[in-house]
Amino acid sequence: MAMPSWFSRLRHSSKWLFNSMRLQASCRTRTSSNSESSKTPFPFWSSSLLPISVAVSAGSLALYPQSNLSLCEAPNANARTEFVVKGSHKKVPQELIDELKAVCQDNMTMDYEERYNHGKPQNSFHKAVNIPDLVVFARSEEEVCKIVKLCDKHKVPIVPYGGATSIEGHTLCPHGGVCIDMSSMKNVKALHVEDMDVVVEPGIGWMELNEYLEPYGLFFPLDPGPGATIGGMCATRCSGSLAVRYGTMRDNVISLKAVLATGEVIKTASRARKSAAGYDLTRLMIGSEGTLGVITEVTLRLQKIPQYSVVAMCNFPSIKDAADVAISTMLSGIQVSRVELLDEVQVRAINIANGKNLPETPTLMFEFIGTEAYSREQTQIVQKIISEHNGSDFVFAEDPEAKRELWKIRKEALWACFAMEPNFEAMISDVCVPLSCLAELISRSKQELDASELVCTVIAHAGDGNFHTVILFDPDNEEHRREAERLNHFMVHAALSMEGTCTGEHGVGTGKMKYLEEELGVEALKTMKRIKVALDPNNIMNPGKLIPSHVCF
Repeated sequence: MAMPSWFSRLRHSSKWLFNSMRLQASCRTRTSSNSESSKTPFPFWSSSLLPISVAVSAGSLALYPQSNLSLCEAPNANARTEFVVKGSHKKVPQELIDELKAVCQDNMTMDYEERYNHGKPQNSFHKAVNIPDLVVFARSEEEVCKIVKLCDKHKVPIVPYGGATSIEGHTLCPHGGVCIDMSSMKNVKALHVEDMDVVVEPGIGWMELNEYLEPYGLFFPLDPGPGATIGGMCATRCSGSLAVRYGTMRDNVISLKAVLATGEVIKTASRARKSAAGYDLTRLMIGSEGTLGVITEVTLRLQKIPQYSVVAMCNFPSIKDAADVAISTMLSGIQVSRVELLDEVQVRAINIANGKNLPETPTLMFEFIGTEAYSREQTQIVQKIISEHNGSDFVFAEDPEAKRELWKIRKEALWACFAMEPNFEAMISDVCVPLSCLAELISRSKQELDASELVCTVIAHAGDGNFHTVILFDPDNEEHRREAERLNHFMVHAALSMEGTCTGEHGVGTGKMKYLEEELGVEALKTMKRIKVALDPNNIMNPGKLIPSHVCF
């Protein structure tokens, strides 16, 4: 079978792939009333709300920022996933438009298509009833300061925008307002080879950064989805397949600069590798999802490109056998750099998308790094562990091209799913549990997934207890939507019962807010709300995200 052309082009442009796969879905979201609103710069979408058939999430109705804004709302005990996030809308003052024009000049737009594209994340089934009123393309930290200060003066919402690869509705604009596109701020400001760190602007992508660093023998070790930018990666506290070896974003950021709601700039730390000076403001900003400030500069910890590596793959009769091997490998003390698990449905999707003939059974993929001797020794130890857990078809590659081909299977796994159902949306779970609980959680989840009428795949960062399910559903089919939501709820609550989390790396956005009280407790959420109110009293910074709006103090 020849490789589909859309899948081949994915290698060069993840954004192109998303747009081509979502064209039909995008068209469905544009109602006739929206067409009318495109004729005016400020569509009052709140007067013609899109019909929805699910109950409103507890955190989805944050009010439009006003001087007498109430930060507390009544909780909804029966909250469900909100596919269309509601919000109020107020016309942006002409005075603010004129002031922003003076700052941004030609680097702002009120074009409907541009605003629509910025209001709908690439990889998310979440939508919002409103879109941004303006999109501004910031070119410098100074410009961001001026934009934020003006928006705070007029109490107009701000939503920072990076690579648009987040999947939990982080960049939705349910209250309209100003979207600050950071993609033009993508410079490498300073590289310190001997210190193994780099200072960058937030708009640079991790893949672009690694291309820049390669001639110096260095790389940045986080690898989320293609298209992700450093600023967005900080905002969502992301990780990726290499987190088992190098940690998450919180472990790889030395310091950063951010513009607060007042327009003031803070630098959270020095460039020293460790510091005990004051509150850890760096970690406060990482994972704040644009609700506390706009990140304008990041100092990153770098790693040496490994001298040698081996990529291995093997098959198992059951998902539990595969998970048990991942756990045993970690307990053996081997410093693997990747341990990834794919279930048989995911392998089937890869076969369909790539024209391959891989055995459609649960599969583990490993990467071992170090010296040539050490990498081979690790491979042999793991091969022995695999043989003790019903593993078979153990293959490994040392040739660079062969390694790339094997690893491409994993990196393109999500997109391969859409080859099975190209017109469907994907609800992607992101639970994470203590490593000892992983096999049980995956086994319990797999029973539910296999019994469902929906096509569901499992993709896991098995070395750190984090696994995803891709649940494909027809967004126009209410039974599909309810079933996808049920499966997602099942896995989240199962993970929480094992002292796990609802989100290992994707963040909260609008989609995961309803689980936070069960996971963290109301007192922790009250503390977050106090921090939010102290730093953003007018609630202009990405309002309606991260903290459930019913939380009060």
